[in-house]
Amino acid sequence: MISTNQFRFNTLAAAISALTFVPAAQAQAQSANSADAPRTSGQLAPITVRGEAESAYKADQSASQKFTAPLLDTPKSVTVIPQEIIENTASTTLTEALRLTPGISFGAGEGGNPLGDRPFIRGYDAQSSTYIDGMRDIGAVTREVFNLEQIEVIKGPDGAYGGRGGAGGSINLITKTPKAEKFTNATLGLGTDNYKRATVDGNWLLGDSMAFRLNAMAHDADVAGRNGVDVSRWGIAPSFTWGLNTPTRVTLSYSHIQTDDTPDSGIPFMYGNRVPAGVTAIRPVTVNMDNFYGLKSDFYKTRSDVATARVEHDISSNLTVRNTLRYTSVDQRYVWTNPDDSQGNVNDGRVWRNAKSRTGGVHTIANQTELFGKANLGGYEHSFNTGIEISREKSDTGSYTVARTLPSPNNTGAATCAAGVGAPSGYNCTDLYNPNPNDPWNGSTVEGQRNNHFKATTFSVYGFDTIKLSEKWLTNLGARVDNYKTGLVSPTADVGRSDTLFNYQLGLIYKPAKNGSVYVSYGTSSTPANSTLGQGSESQGIVPGRNGVGVNAKDMAPEKNRSLEVGTKWNVLDNRLALSGAIFRIDTTNARVTQPDGTYAMAGNRRINGFEIGASGNITKAWQVFGGYTFLDSEVRDLGRDTAAASGQAFPNTPKHTATLWTTYAINSDFSIGGGVFISSKQYGSNAAVRRYIPGYTRFDAMAAYRINRNVSLQLNLMNLTDKRYFTTTYSTHYASVGAGRAAILNLNLKY
Repeated sequence: MISTNQFRFNTLAAAISALTFVPAAQAQAQSANSADAPRTSGQLAPITVRGEAESAYKADQSASQKFTAPLLDTPKSVTVIPQEIIENTASTTLTEALRLTPGISFGAGEGGNPLGDRPFIRGYDAQSSTYIDGMRDIGAVTREVFNLEQIEVIKGPDGAYGGRGGAGGSINLITKTPKAEKFTNATLGLGTDNYKRATVDGNWLLGDSMAFRLNAMAHDADVAGRNGVDVSRWGIAPSFTWGLNTPTRVTLSYSHIQTDDTPDSGIPFMYGNRVPAGVTAIRPVTVNMDNFYGLKSDFYKTRSDVATARVEHDISSNLTVRNTLRYTSVDQRYVWTNPDDSQGNVNDGRVWRNAKSRTGGVHTIANQTELFGKANLGGYEHSFNTGIEISREKSDTGSYTVARTLPSPNNTGAATCAAGVGAPSGYNCTDLYNPNPNDPWNGSTVEGQRNNHFKATTFSVYGFDTIKLSEKWLTNLGARVDNYKTGLVSPTADVGRSDTLFNYQLGLIYKPAKNGSVYVSYGTSSTPANSTLGQGSESQGIVPGRNGVGVNAKDMAPEKNRSLEVGTKWNVLDNRLALSGAIFRIDTTNARVTQPDGTYAMAGNRRINGFEIGASGNITKAWQVFGGYTFLDSEVRDLGRDTAAASGQAFPNTPKHTATLWTTYAINSDFSIGGGVFISSKQYGSNAAVRRYIPGYTRFDAMAAYRINRNVSLQLNLMNLTDKRYFTTTYSTHYASVGAGRAAILNLNLKY
């Protein structure tokens, strides 16, 4: 009997075969100049440094009109991960693609923070600072890349660009839209660990000014080196544009993605609550890294629907108005068995299976209107963008009731594990060294009500202007005002507050040469109460903490962050290679802290100093590079009563050193090879007297590509070449997530 997931995969594979069957004569008649047509050289797609006459979506150009100058002349660190790099590295999720950018680490779910993408940029949580085509997307999900043209990582406080949050930066996902050309691209992939993946990207012209584009994906695989973990998802993303190459353009698009995974429980930490005297840092236990402490009954199901209508009109050759209307619906449900170390069972070779669960949904409607263009005013050239944005976000969350069969009325991990592992504990306790995810656990899970209701209404006005003062000097100005009203209604709370957020960006650029710039910039951001709407870890909670601590939570003003950055950018080797470097400081001087009397105060102090370098493009026509290095020196200066011992410690989830490099070389017109290295130093899970941490690691990947003919090619990717067993994320207690082991993927690429 064929499973539902296998049926979806087979259906998409059949559709790919139908869509990509083009008679030879027709294939030869297609335009060889098409950007998406097969490359006759057989080389991997080049990372082009964009000139003024070239098309958008290249590695040095943002798709956002808020960047009113090319990135070369933008006084801010911005990394663009183009589609070519995503494909060459065989990345399939946002997390996999973001590992190509240094300065980004990842946090774990649990403790009120749902499972899903949780990137940290320059030491600050950016889970709720993810945007799709410039509009905020707060849903806690694992994001796919099959419908992405490029990924833009904006570093440093970006309150002027995005509004609330964004102390360390934000992520903007640029989706695929119809083009004025005809093509069909498809990929069929098979690999180790039951890896199966199929994607199709087709674009059809329906007339002189109309086009339809369809992206679809089916993915099913186990996780290399992890017993019992699997991922399964499918998605479809149609879009239609009317008015291509005319002054008025209308684009309608829709995206639907569903996932059905077995979530990974990771590896527990040593000691639990029985930490020996004098120990201040604890790492995960030393066991077989394949060990899975969850249960096969665990599940992680999400659904994401995004519908967008965009109308764009050129008032003149130098002035355009654009309106975007979007509706987003996200649903998330999971029961996830956490390897709980809090009772000290690991000291006795046992692990308490502590069920974590969530049921939740997000519904967002937003409208953005922008006016952008170029003008001469006051004797200076201006490139500007102004906008108004209105949004209403709602989030409803709850949990599952997990009923256990226990050997005694005591429901704690210590008492239950004392009875023994396996059957004596009702399989709620398992062996540290030999867990069995197929244990016949006979408890039950019942979905509860989503009775925590979060909401936020935001009205925003913003503007940006790059002013050309002379051939050598430019200035960049940006400001945004947000009226942010938020609230929470739950069985224990009914609170709300309203804040006005004002943030700005100032930059001065000096151009010693046409292909280079040196800049200094200053920017701010604001993190108000309830900024994640229950979809992430909330540093500015709107309700009192546990045991009545922080009774004045709803009265706290937004947390403020400011950044100073000095950097330089150069396009060298005939504009084939983009180089960048920057030093920066981010300060939070009014972080929320708990005072001795149990109330909150905006008196905390955090600072991060750092520098980074980056390179993207072609050293020669055959040799491509993409990567960089980031150094982060973070310091917690004051976090109040509960974390007094943390003064001077580094930020959680913030490795001091991260470095990435992906490079490819075309040996001839048909054969290319490449590889990558990904390096991260130690990182901690929290600020405390006794800190959990994960060691640093170095991982290597490799690839080879072969062109069979102008329409067909093969690509082999070897992930984690040396089978390095390492940890990717850590929670403040309990567990650390495990990186995947060695895997191989062979993709058959069809381009017509």
